[in-house]
Amino acid sequence: MPKFLLKRWHGMHIIWIYALLTILIMILFWYQWQISVAALLLCGVLGYFTLQAEQAFRKDLNRYIATLSHRVKRASSEVIHELPLGILLYNEEKVIEWHNPFVAKMVGKDTLIGESVMELFPALKTRKDKELKLEITVQKKKFEVQVRPDEKLLYFTDITTVKSLQARYEEEKLALGIVMMDNLDEATQGLDDQTRSILMAKVTGEITEWAQKNQLFLRRTSSDRYMILMDQKGLKALEQSRFEILDEVRDITIEHKLPMTLSIGIASGTSSLIELGQWAQISLDMALGRGGDQAAVKVGERLSFYGGRTNAIEKRTRVRARVISHALRDLIKDCDKVVIMGHRVPDMDSIGAAIGVLKMAHVSNKEGYIVLEGVNPSIQKLMETIYEDEKLNRWFITPEQAVQIMNGKSLAVVVDTHRASMTPEPKLLQLTTRKVVVDHHRRSEDFIHDATLVYMEPYASSTCELVTELLQYFHERLTMGVLEATALLAGIVVDTKSFSLRTGARTFEAASFLRRNGADSSMIQRLLKEDLDSYIQKAEIIKNAVVIFDHIALAVNEPGRKYSQLLIAQVADTLLTMTGIMASFVISERQDGLIGISARSLGQMNVQVVMERMGGGGHLTNAATQLEGSVGGATQRLKQVLSEIQAEEGLFE
Repeated sequence: MPKFLLKRWHGMHIIWIYALLTILIMILFWYQWQISVAALLLCGVLGYFTLQAEQAFRKDLNRYIATLSHRVKRASSEVIHELPLGILLYNEEKVIEWHNPFVAKMVGKDTLIGESVMELFPALKTRKDKELKLEITVQKKKFEVQVRPDEKLLYFTDITTVKSLQARYEEEKLALGIVMMDNLDEATQGLDDQTRSILMAKVTGEITEWAQKNQLFLRRTSSDRYMILMDQKGLKALEQSRFEILDEVRDITIEHKLPMTLSIGIASGTSSLIELGQWAQISLDMALGRGGDQAAVKVGERLSFYGGRTNAIEKRTRVRARVISHALRDLIKDCDKVVIMGHRVPDMDSIGAAIGVLKMAHVSNKEGYIVLEGVNPSIQKLMETIYEDEKLNRWFITPEQAVQIMNGKSLAVVVDTHRASMTPEPKLLQLTTRKVVVDHHRRSEDFIHDATLVYMEPYASSTCELVTELLQYFHERLTMGVLEATALLAGIVVDTKSFSLRTGARTFEAASFLRRNGADSSMIQRLLKEDLDSYIQKAEIIKNAVVIFDHIALAVNEPGRKYSQLLIAQVADTLLTMTGIMASFVISERQDGLIGISARSLGQMNVQVVMERMGGGGHLTNAATQLEGSVGGATQRLKQVLSEIQAEEGLFE
C-alpha cells in the first residue's frame, strides 16, 4: 500500500477519535467544567495535527497522480507505435492527418500525412460512409480494414498469414473418388485370355499413368474398380483437364468392337469420411445412371458432369431385368393398389409404359390406376382408342382422384421420368413410402432418392422397351390384349423414330415379343398419322432455319406464334435428317406462354449437356427445356451456351 494511502487511513481514525472526544467533552462540561476546558484545549491540538496530516495526504496524492499519468501517457505512446495494428486518422476531405508507424511500413513509405486515403486505398472508394470491415491487398499482403467514419478512423490488421492458412486448408481438403470400367464384360466378351489380358494391361497402365501425372493415390479394389484419393488442388486440376482419362481410355481401346469406357464419381466438401464415401458412391451412380463414359463431381451442393459424349453401351445380359421384374412382382403383391404416373404432357412412351405396368398389377390380381392430367395432341388418337375400350378406360384417373385413393400401403410407380417435379401430381409420392422408378433417361440431380426400386437404363431406346422386358419375366404364361401390346410397341416406334435411332438388339427383341402378343403395326400407323395443318405449321418453322457452327441447324419461330411442344420436337427431328446436320435446335413460344426448346443430335454432340445448362435435360441425342421470357432472349442464351461448350471442349467429337 502506498505511503500516502497509509497516512489517509490513519487520518480517518483520528477524525473519528476527535468526534468521540467532542461528545465526551460536552457531557463532561455538564458535571466538571474545569476538566472540560482542559479537554477542549487538547482537542484543539489534535485538530491542528489532523489538518496538517490531511494537507500532507493531498500533496502526496497529487504527486502520485501526476507521476501515474506521465507513465500511462508514455506507455500508451509506446504501445500505439509498437502495436501490430495500423491506425490512421483522416479529415473531412479524406486527407490523412496522422498514422502510426505500422501504416507507413505497410505501404512502404516514411510518411503518409497529407495524402488522400482514396488514392492510397482505392477499394474504399465504392464504400459508403458507414462502419464496415473489408479486405484489401497492399504490397502483396492482405489486410482487414475496419472503417469508423464517425471518428474518421481506420484500423488495419494483417491477415496474410491467416488467409494463407485458410487457402492451404482448403487446398488440402480430402476428395474421394471411385473409377469404374462400366462396360468391362461387354467389351471383353468373346476375347481370348491373352487378348483380354493385353487389353486390361493397356487400360490399367493408362489409369496408373494418369494417377501419377495428377498426383493421385490410386488403389485397385476389384477387377473393374479403383479408389482414388486427392486434395482440392488435384481435383481442380482434373476438372480443368475435363477428365481427359475418359477420352484416352476410349481411344486406346477403339480398335475393339466395343471400346472400353470409364465412369468416375468424386466427392468432396465434407469432413466426415462416412459421408464422403457415400457421396462418392452417389456420384458414381449418377454417372452410370446418365449412361457412363463420364465423371460426376459433387463438392458440397455443387454437382458437375464431365464427358458423356458417347451413347450408353447396351447391356447384353438380361439378369438385371429378371431380378428387377421379380422384385417388382413382390412389391405389387405386398400392396393394396398400384398407382402409375408418367410425366406431365405425356407422350406415347409414357402412356405405353404405364399400360404395361398396369398389366403387371392386373396379372397380380391388384387394382391398378394410371394418373392422367390431360390429353395432348401426341396421344390424342391413342386415348380415343382407349376410351372405346371399357376394360382399359376405367383404370385412367385424374390426379385429384389419385390423391383420394392413395394411402401408405399403395405402390407408386413412376415411368418415363425420375423427377418428382415432372409428375402430374408430386404430392402422391409423399403419401406412400413404396415407390418404383422405371426410366430410360439419363439421371439428373433432381432424382427421387427415396425410391424402393429403381430401374434406369439409359442404353434403352424407350421406357416401353424396359417395361416389355420386365413383362417377359413377370409371369410365365403372360397374355396381353391387342391394344396393350400395340401401345407398348407404339412407344418404342415413336422414341426410336421407327427403329432408326437409339436402337439395339434388345429393342428388336422387345418388339418381337410384343408382335407375338398381338401388337398391330397398322394400328400404330393410324395412331401416328399427322394432319395437313400440322405439316404446314412445321414447314413454317423450318423455313426460318439457319446453320450455325457448321453442323447445327437452328430454327427460331416468329415471335407471337405459338405451337405445341410436340410440334416443336417434330421440327427438330425433321431438321436432323438434312444433309450435313449433326444437331438441331428449335425455339418457339408454346401454347402455355413458355418458350420451348427441343434439341436433337445424331450422337456426335451431347445435347443433354446443352439443355441442362439451360435448366432442362434429356438424352445425349434427345433433350429439351422450357423457359420464361422471350424467343429472342432464349435464342441469345442458347448461342451463348453453345459458344461456351465450343470453347471448353468442342461441340463435336
